[in-house]
Amino acid sequence: MIGRILTAVIAGLVALLAAAPSVDAASNARIKDVVSLQAGRDNQLIGYGLVVGLQGTGDSLRSSPFTDQSMRAMLQNLGISTQGGQSAAKNVAAVMVTTNLPPFSSPGSRIDVTVSSLGDATSLRGGTLIMTSLTGADGQIYAVAQGAVVVSGFNAEGAAASLTEGVTTTGRIPGGAIIERELPSRFKDSGALVLQLRNPDFSTAIRVADAINAFAAGAYHMSIADARDSQVVAVQKPPQEDLARLMARIEDLNVQTDTPAKVVINERTGTIVIGADVRISRVAVSYGTLTVQVTESPQVSQPMPFSKTGQTVTVPQTDITAEKTGGPVAVLEGPDLRSLVAGLNSIGVKPDGIIAILQGIKSAGALQAELVLQ
Repeated sequence: MIGRILTAVIAGLVALLAAAPSVDAASNARIKDVVSLQAGRDNQLIGYGLVVGLQGTGDSLRSSPFTDQSMRAMLQNLGISTQGGQSAAKNVAAVMVTTNLPPFSSPGSRIDVTVSSLGDATSLRGGTLIMTSLTGADGQIYAVAQGAVVVSGFNAEGAAASLTEGVTTTGRIPGGAIIERELPSRFKDSGALVLQLRNPDFSTAIRVADAINAFAAGAYHMSIADARDSQVVAVQKPPQEDLARLMARIEDLNVQTDTPAKVVINERTGTIVIGADVRISRVAVSYGTLTVQVTESPQVSQPMPFSKTGQTVTVPQTDITAEKTGGPVAVLEGPDLRSLVAGLNSIGVKPDGIIAILQGIKSAGALQAELVLQ
């Protein structure tokens, strides 16, 4: 098996990793790209509404009674009497509307919303969301959404076949919500900046604080940053300095980031991502597989011509073959990323085999990295 080429996906990944630049050159990043401002986080909003104008793909009012109740309540609020028989229309669907309220958003600005079916509607294509209030975790209304729903998927159905592409019960409304209430913010009054690392790491936190202090030593003749832990870096506002201008100045500073060694494996898709700092101690690996193939070839047995007693029968015929392959023992050692990738490539197995080998190396204690299974 030595010398076999991996599949196209893994081969492309190997080539990309092997040709990657050095760690020092690739890990330089701006502070704005590795941290987020604690006072500038998003806030989640949610609402319940109705989508109307569907072409017979809405909720069945008998199966989704909450849709019928919501429709009657909406009509009553509009001054329309709903006394009488039950409606059988299928052009209405109950939906949940979700979005994220960006930090420092002002009333009157627009944000995108996501609309998801709540009942048994088969498609939201062509529908329009009617006015829906979006509330936060505190129960206050922060935005109101309304507009035509954009659905990327589609479905087509005939008498004997159907075709579905993508998801038709979820859609988006670009700019469909108008912000009505401003989030309470004390950014200017805080007197300090709290920076949170997106990937917590003590080395990166210390380097961020050192970069800010090096800048502050020349600009303000003082140290203003302190790394509290692996995720938080606190920055004090110098006297006579505006907090927004201070953030604008320090977010463009460059730092050298550092990340722990990880190997991320997705067994469902066969994807393997190896970090630049992954190392493998000297270890011997052998890999073999057992393939069992079952083939059904039923034969039809017919009676002789003009026979009155015979009848046509199906005779089952099953062929089972087993093939066991095994490779020689290969020695792997990864002092750097290039040699590690070359060693894995030399074994010449498929992605599922690489995953099994990496798991075995980790169990043997030879993989000097965290193994993440997805």
